[in-house]
Amino acid sequence: VHAIVCVPGLGNVTLRNLAEVSGSVKELCQMDKDGLTDLGLTTKQAESLIAYRNTHDPQEDYAGLEKEGIKITALPADDYPARLRSIPDPPFAIYYRGGLPDDEKPSVAIIGARMCSEYGRLMARRFGSGLAELGVQVISGMARGIDGISQKAAVTSGGRSFALLGCGVDICYPDENRELYDLLCEGGGVISEYPPGTAPRPQLFPPRNRLISGFSDALLVVEARNRSGTLITVDMALEQGKEVFAVPGRVSDRLSDGCLQLIKQGAVMATEPADIMGFMAGQGNAQGDGFPALRDQEFTPLQTLILEHLDLDPRSVSDISSLLEKDGHPYPVPDIMNSLVELCIAGAVSHNNGRYGLAQT
Repeated sequence: VHAIVCVPGLGNVTLRNLAEVSGSVKELCQMDKDGLTDLGLTTKQAESLIAYRNTHDPQEDYAGLEKEGIKITALPADDYPARLRSIPDPPFAIYYRGGLPDDEKPSVAIIGARMCSEYGRLMARRFGSGLAELGVQVISGMARGIDGISQKAAVTSGGRSFALLGCGVDICYPDENRELYDLLCEGGGVISEYPPGTAPRPQLFPPRNRLISGFSDALLVVEARNRSGTLITVDMALEQGKEVFAVPGRVSDRLSDGCLQLIKQGAVMATEPADIMGFMAGQGNAQGDGFPALRDQEFTPLQTLILEHLDLDPRSVSDISSLLEKDGHPYPVPDIMNSLVELCIAGAVSHNNGRYGLAQT
């Protein structure tokens, strides 16, 4: 696969078409010019492929990837991410270090301004760590500012986070995020559709944004100016049918202009991780299956205690935590939040503006 991806002149659409009509990549690499043109390649493309394979050893190139800890998957392989299969213009192949997001676990992209405020930093950390503690995979672009801050918070909270790069996965960009890059390789992964060695260039970043939203069930914007590059990813998320959330800010703060405009246009306002989880629990994720649920399982001891302390009048998480502690059942707040989300998914609890109550039947 790596040998085909690296051939000059073979774009993403051409490679996907080849994957559909050819028997295998191995056979493709052995075909003569007539065979390649019969598959739909132009004469120039066929000559380019032949010239490339005459000067490169595919097995040697692949061994080089393995030595660098780089893996590759391509359509239509079974390990190709399910979320990417359904987006417009899915990449033919993706390279990664570390791992890939779990198709069975919820994923939320967190994006925003590179030159963010202290408020933006606080919100990025709050949502990155909070979602990670609830078992959500955090997706972003490893950029300076909101992206990198939220991803670092997710990984250092014990969660998993994945970065989509506008360069090869063997290149850390920006270089100031080297520590984060290493953390992601251990606690998630770095992913790119571009072959290793591809240097970061401005024209490579807008296409990778469709993968940030593509790997996600929902998108959260934390600080963005009007006409910000962040809004390109929002447009792609909407095109893919993903829900968009935005963190509100002061109307006098230009870094909040983009978020406030998104909320005016219909984005869901989010002030805490529970806002996202509660909404998605009711809506189901982008795959249409909802999050892993407890619908067919018995409730855990903590979930049973929570249900015993709820009624139709909604309570905040802190109120629920205090009631449990008062009755001799102290539990960490993250465990309570996780159980509340699972109860929402199971249909036993309702959520509204950060408060939880028994679902009306």
